[in-house]
Amino acid sequence: MEKQHIIEELRSGKPVPIRMRASSLKGFDFKGMDLTGADLSFSNLNEANFDGATLRDARIRASNLSRASFRNADLTNADFSYSNLEDTDMTGANLNGINMSFSNKGTSFQWSDLNLVALIQSQSWLGMVLAMFFGAVFVYGVSGIVYFTNLITTASDPLMMRVNQYVVVNNILSGLLTVLLTYWLTPWLDRQFSRGWHRHAILSLLIVCGYLMFATMLYSVWGRTFFSQIANHPEEYGTSMRTAPWYFYTIGPTLVANLFYYLTRQGRQLSRKITEQEYQLLNLEKLKTRAELSALQAKINPHFLYNSLNSIASLVHENPDKAEEMTVLLSKLFRYTTGRTDDEYFDTIENELEMVDTYLQIEQVRFGDRLNFTVQVDEPTLKNLMMPKFLLQPIVENAIKHGISKLPEEGKIRIHIYEEGKWLYLCVQDNGPAFREGGSSGYGLRSIQDKLHLLYQEEASVEMHNQPAKHVCIKVKKERLSNPVGATV
Repeated sequence: MEKQHIIEELRSGKPVPIRMRASSLKGFDFKGMDLTGADLSFSNLNEANFDGATLRDARIRASNLSRASFRNADLTNADFSYSNLEDTDMTGANLNGINMSFSNKGTSFQWSDLNLVALIQSQSWLGMVLAMFFGAVFVYGVSGIVYFTNLITTASDPLMMRVNQYVVVNNILSGLLTVLLTYWLTPWLDRQFSRGWHRHAILSLLIVCGYLMFATMLYSVWGRTFFSQIANHPEEYGTSMRTAPWYFYTIGPTLVANLFYYLTRQGRQLSRKITEQEYQLLNLEKLKTRAELSALQAKINPHFLYNSLNSIASLVHENPDKAEEMTVLLSKLFRYTTGRTDDEYFDTIENELEMVDTYLQIEQVRFGDRLNFTVQVDEPTLKNLMMPKFLLQPIVENAIKHGISKLPEEGKIRIHIYEEGKWLYLCVQDNGPAFREGGSSGYGLRSIQDKLHLLYQEEASVEMHNQPAKHVCIKVKKERLSNPVGATV
């Protein structure tokens, strides 16, 4: 079967036995095709697209598959032995039973991926060559330092000693100024040039010019005198003063500048990645906290609604007027709870007290003279503080459900908000039966504890006491209530 005919059959979607050995299929699109049992051995499949294809029991031995894509493909029992799989993408593919014996599964070198540290650590041939190069340069440099330092102190000829001192000082100052100039040029290079090789080329040119200017200035100020003396005695110093052409001496500063610039950029990129990761983690933590707060909020509202509707239902036949009054009050509560966006977790204490007052009026219709309540705020300015929504209402609800409803006589609820030291106290007191010793709190109190922990960690708590009077108290650092942005959401 000819290749063109096979391709037409593949395009038609009909199941056919595929045998395309030693074929040139570079960049061919096999996406989504059924190639079960296909034989593509010895073929050039460079950059071919097999995304979503079925290649069960396929034979693709000794083929070139560099940069081919097998995303989400079914490669069950496929044979890729002896193939070139450099940069092959098998993300999401089914690799059960796949044979990749003696295949090249490495990643080909890309200049855009150049990373000296990663290359050296990879132990690849390129990394080994780089490590050997830097090792040789380092050892050679140290040996040169030792050699010239020794000549400075041991040379018998004063003129040669001055020359050696000049060489050492020139090299040290050149290295220092090269690093300093590279440091100054880095921000400008990053702004002006988008391509990496452009930046390195311009940096190299500027470093060569700077080095030549510095060497010329140092020679004029210090070296001209004794180099002139040496020039006047060619028979004595001619052989020892032979030197390499000037441009060879620019190699050292150029290498140092480019290496320093590269490592500086790599360090900044690493710091940026760490910062971005920390920022992402912080955002994830915030999203997690918001989701948990939303879940708590959603659980409180239906719980309260259930109790309120039960109260209304119990009055529909006995006292329709009271049932109507409770319905109007309940609609007022709904305006409070639904008139804000889902991610608004804070409101003023004044608004929260208004909501609680509405709730108590609903319950007062139900209980009549059996329920009396008072609200006391020691300082009017405290009403302007921002607090998490629905902190007080569950406590008041518990006070009625587990306290007032158990009493045959008059029940009293007192809400007291006051400041003591650096703490703000929001207390709800009732004259119902005392808390059981060691008893666990109900869902309402647990939801409040969870919400406070999410928002304020150790800077808020819920306390339950029977003495000197039965009460539940929320204790929060006042500075955390002054601005909701200070919370952890």
